[in-house]
Amino acid sequence: MKCPYCDNPDTKVIDSRPTEDGHAIRRRRGCDKCGRRFTTYEKVEETIMMVVKKDGRREAFDRGKVLNGIIKACEKRPVSMADMEAMVDQIERALSNSMEKEVESYYIGELIMNQLKDIDEVAYVRFASVYRQFTDVNTFIKEIEKLIGPKKKGRKSGQSRTQGGEHEQ
Repeated sequence: MKCPYCDNPDTKVIDSRPTEDGHAIRRRRGCDKCGRRFTTYEKVEETIMMVVKKDGRREAFDRGKVLNGIIKACEKRPVSMADMEAMVDQIERALSNSMEKEVESYYIGELIMNQLKDIDEVAYVRFASVYRQFTDVNTFIKEIEKLIGPKKKGRKSGQSRTQGGEHEQ
């Protein structure tokens, strides 16, 4: 690392510590020529992921848009903000691990729906209705049948999903 004071290319690392958030390394360096000290930070280089929309437009991935979509789907549902943030973290991690520089928007939508399906089925159907552009009630019914199909087999006929046969509100 070049000294910012005298441009000497020979500097030494005196001390290294992780930053408070743990996403970077803080290094104290000393210059062999002028003797001055300075601080540098080393962090992972993040590449911008581009999202390819249905109409072919490209835009930078926006975590906020993903979170807002999940928040709308989970509105008035028993899903905590921490759970929603965790979903977005998992989606971001999956996208990052794919090592792709561009990703189709439908793939992000599928990741969101997979997360919602495990957390809250009502939120899942809400999101799917907008994402898949449901046009009529029959489309809703088909999606709900896909959700409850495998569960029906494990349940005795006439038995409710809640204990005691009460229906949830």
